Amino acid sequence: MSRRPLAILLLGLLAAAPAWSQTLTPEAEAALGSALQDERHAEAFYAAVMAKFGDARPFSNIINAERQHEAMLIGLYETYGVAVPENGYATGALVAPVAPETLLDACKIGVEAELANRDLYDGNLLPAVVAYPDITLVMQRLRDASEENHLPAFQRCANRG
Repeated sequence: MSRRPLAILLLGLLAAAPAWSQTLTPEAEAALGSALQDERHAEAFYAAVMAKFGDARPFSNIINAERQHEAMLIGLYETYGVAVPENGYATGALVAPVAPETLLDACKIGVEAELANRDLYDGNLLPAVVAYPDITLVMQRLRDASEENHLPAFQRCANRG
């Protein structure tokens, strides 16, 4: 075996080592749970908006992003051997969000939600997972998606009036 494939294999094993050698602290697990709940709530709200107004943008695009974000977080649960919490919106254990009266109001709610999401990651979630580079990377991506992609889309929607 040449050195290059062996080096690549070793780097891969080292990259995975934190997940093998660490368990989640209660704070990190709670942060992961908060992030997952936030993604699921957003998806449920966007689904309610789409049920009322059809495949309106940006909801029809962003709902797919929320599903991808949820999958990324579930992957972290699996990496650390932690049971994935049930989706209370899917099971009916949580009351699904209700769409507002107008699409404009839905867009305004989207703006506020993305600002709150960014602040949640900055103030609570990212500090709680600083010891976990893999979780930090995923959460930073989710936070950045809120601020750099979703927020501007909802702002454009709200500004269309």
